[in-house]
Amino acid sequence: MTMQDNLRISFIGGGNMASALIGGLAGKLTAGANIHVIDLNTDALQKLQQQFGVTTSQQIDAALAQSDVIVLAVKPQQMKEVAAQLAPHINKQLVLSVAAGIRARDLSRWFGGHDAIVRVMPNTPALIGKGIAGMAALPGVSSQQRAAADAIMRAVGATVWLDDEALIDPVTAVSASGPAYVFYFIEAMQEAAVQMGLSAEQGTQLAIATFVGASQLAAQSTEPVSLLRERVTSKGGTTYAALTSMEASGVKQAIVQALHAASARGKEMGEEAGKE
Repeated sequence: MTMQDNLRISFIGGGNMASALIGGLAGKLTAGANIHVIDLNTDALQKLQQQFGVTTSQQIDAALAQSDVIVLAVKPQQMKEVAAQLAPHINKQLVLSVAAGIRARDLSRWFGGHDAIVRVMPNTPALIGKGIAGMAALPGVSSQQRAAADAIMRAVGATVWLDDEALIDPVTAVSASGPAYVFYFIEAMQEAAVQMGLSAEQGTQLAIATFVGASQLAAQSTEPVSLLRERVTSKGGTTYAALTSMEASGVKQAIVQALHAASARGKEMGEEAGKE
């Protein structure tokens, strides 16, 4: 996709994720004027319009019929109602849904059988262009539409395509909920730092820099993470003492179990949302 494609995109919802995407797209993948945002919040609309030159509206309007892509960026609990309002305006457009727990086949049903739908599970680092999104397409998505969906999400990070939409639940557990686990671990490191006599600022600085550095090291290394871990762990040393303590407390198993719980909840949410 290049700027010349003049992709016309409508966003339903102008919240954080929509803003991040619009920031990544406007003037890069397509002109700001080709992006239309529909939201009830006039402040959010005004901000997006001033920042990126998008067109805006407070209700679903005819602009949708002109769109190549409709991005659904509303809260999951609003989706069924929004889908009902959108249905009359949907014909050949690609629909990209970033709503958690809403299955593409349920959306398709709510849209009266329209199946050019890609379900996307992004994560919050998209807000700084460092996201990663799991993506699954229904059979009605053309190769051109798939490329457009990929280009849109690549505007704010990396993409991982899945052959089976059911795998969106594990993706949700690993990467969409994942930033919270990282923050949780950083909080624990901060707490320990303060208990051991460092200042709160020092603890924060040390913990965050360690996560950033280690993540980048893992990303740039051709070696498995397990080997990187072993290199820091000399037998009988300080790291060894920490990891031995974590193993004794069952930390790894607890994390694995937590991700299973997140995935199961994602599946459950999809089933609940899809109920008639």
